[in-house]
Amino acid sequence: MGRKKGYVEFDESPPDDFDPANPYKDPVAMLEMREYIVREKWIQIEKAKIIREKLRWCYRIEGINHLQKCRHLVNQYLESTRGIGWGKDGRHPSLHGQSLNF
Repeated sequence: MGRKKGYVEFDESPPDDFDPANPYKDPVAMLEMREYIVREKWIQIEKAKIIREKLRWCYRIEGINHLQKCRHLVNQYLESTRGIGWGKDGRHPSLHGQSLNF
């Protein structure tokens, strides 16, 4: 019994047999690729949520000095939200323009 209770094991790499030029060639590989992309998007979203929560606490703790003390968290949060999501803002990060360094 090598399995842990409540532990789900995922294959963390994209499928090897997926062909982006002809995605419908192998329907199983296409679905595996879709699941991989969705899983990676959710991981990025959850990382951004964790950074946002740290940023909230930094604002609360630092008070008036939050502009200097929380700047690194603001930059991390802005970088982590670039290119994630599925809407208009879900563009590839290279299409967002220059990164803003405050």
